[in-house]
Amino acid sequence: MARPTKVHISLAMFLVIIACLKQYSVNGEPKVPCYFIFGDSLVDSGNNNNLATTAKVNYPPYGIDFPDGPTGRFCNGRTTADVIGELLGFENFIPPFLSANGTEILKGVNYASGSAGIRTETGKQLGVNVDLSTQLQNHQVTISHIIDILGSKDSATQHLNKCFYSFVIGNNDYINNYFLPQFYNTSIQYTPEQYAEVLIEEYSQRIMKLYNSGARKVALTGIGPIGCTPGAVNSYDTNGSLCVDSMNQAANFFNNRLQLLVDELNSNLTDAKFIYLNTYGIVSEYAASPGFDIKINGCCEVNEFGLCIPYDDPCEFRNLHLFWDAFHPSEIANKISAGISYLSLKKIFEVYEPADTLVKTS
Repeated sequence: MARPTKVHISLAMFLVIIACLKQYSVNGEPKVPCYFIFGDSLVDSGNNNNLATTAKVNYPPYGIDFPDGPTGRFCNGRTTADVIGELLGFENFIPPFLSANGTEILKGVNYASGSAGIRTETGKQLGVNVDLSTQLQNHQVTISHIIDILGSKDSATQHLNKCFYSFVIGNNDYINNYFLPQFYNTSIQYTPEQYAEVLIEEYSQRIMKLYNSGARKVALTGIGPIGCTPGAVNSYDTNGSLCVDSMNQAANFFNNRLQLLVDELNSNLTDAKFIYLNTYGIVSEYAASPGFDIKINGCCEVNEFGLCIPYDDPCEFRNLHLFWDAFHPSEIANKISAGISYLSLKKIFEVYEPADTLVKTS
């Protein structure tokens, strides 16, 4: 009888969060006219599907709880980006750059790529990915199309100024770079504190390019407790701890510096609003909560890359698992994280007059 009780507890907490969000729910037009997503496998919606990489998941059991089945999302269901899009009021999921076309790009594009990082070389031991610099180049391609659709650069800029831009990146710069000395020498070149500074400096340059392209509402998500992933716990010595503390400490160096960057951006760019989302705190707090009885192990058998074995049957009670595979959160974890994040995000969303700038179809 213990299992159903655990399921009810985890679902009950989720339902409470959703109930709290109803007062901020959207009726009619979404909160923003468009939503652009940059990042890694935590929010990839299929951009890696046709790339020469082992970091792709367009096969079952991925997508077992997603309306469209396997799409390339590294999850059993929705990602945090999907859930936030729903809370913003978008009727459809934001399409990946791989397939986005026509006027649908006016509502946003997802550029995220599994194994990608802030640094260009990150994750390349797994094959091709779309690093952050290239994602921003792809966004420039989208902007050029938006200019063509709306008829002028000024109209495009006015539209882009109202959009929401979300970044979920940096995890792989540790998991698939710094903590893989057999492939990368960053841990020899830099202490964890120095590496965080190097990453944030490069990240800052990328953010400024996006700002100069019209972004004015931007969320930067911190790194989660990467030392607590099943992949980390199974690969490194925890020294009796629940997690790999050295990895979590490195993540916190990055997060602390990222918070300072957000403060600096808000001070220097007064016509924009930047917000830091504390994923580390959300996951740590709720996973450790006495009322949130959830397992931190994954829900599927994994291969040597930490991804679910193709077509293998996953666990039955997926709402009991914080992780789906060796590295990626389950849908229930994504829903909770996204719901809590949205409570912070709502402060940067302003009511806009829908779409004189949008293309009108006859």
